[in-house]
Amino acid sequence: MAENSASAYPEGAPCWVDAQLPDVEAGKRFYGELFGWTFESAHGDSVWARLDGEPVAALARKTDGRLPTVWTVHFATPDAGALCRRIREAGGQVVTAPMEVGELGVAALAADPEGAVFGLWQPGGHSGFGPGRAEEEGGFAWVELYARDTAAANAFYGDLFHDALFGPGAEPRFGRAPVSDVFPAEMPPHFLVHFGVRDCAEALGRVRRLGGRVQADPFTTSYGTVAVVTDDQGASFALLERP
Repeated sequence: MAENSASAYPEGAPCWVDAQLPDVEAGKRFYGELFGWTFESAHGDSVWARLDGEPVAALARKTDGRLPTVWTVHFATPDAGALCRRIREAGGQVVTAPMEVGELGVAALAADPEGAVFGLWQPGGHSGFGPGRAEEEGGFAWVELYARDTAAANAFYGDLFHDALFGPGAEPRFGRAPVSDVFPAEMPPHFLVHFGVRDCAEALGRVRRLGGRVQADPFTTSYGTVAVVTDDQGASFALLERP
């Protein structure tokens, strides 16, 4: 399943998302109907979601019922081991040490000093989202970090991913906002994955019909109209209608 072998993503760019679900078959039904994704078997018991034939996400079965049902964003890196060392030095934690995922690449899981969890991806045969799939209807569109201390978050991620975030010609890679802007103050800091939709209100109707629920009604941001939802198994994500 080697494809996209030449990484198109600089270190610190979101390059992949996956969902850890109790029931992958139910996830295929929900997201297939919501976004028009098709699916194929991938590494282990996970499946890849495709949009117009190109990979956009993965769904995997939770191996431990105590783990959260959640969408995770993965940031590209040429060296997951070196980045994990820098994360520790900056006050973050390595949740899962770098491990090879067949011939696809090397994955790791980390958390920032406030506990927001994110993935790392060192590409092998798989570099991430298929060409042109990001920003499309049903494709990855944005990720927002909801933090308690946005200044501290800017410092942490700026040190890790300075060139990608702040280098010459760098485009915004992800946003940072206070948790309390959208969620109850007791909500833990977290990354919220956004998928693109043409019509947020229409997409919310589909979410409800499929058994999902709305966490936050549509609100306006600098990058578009956003609604926060959960799927029918409890994994949160956002719908983003660009201006």
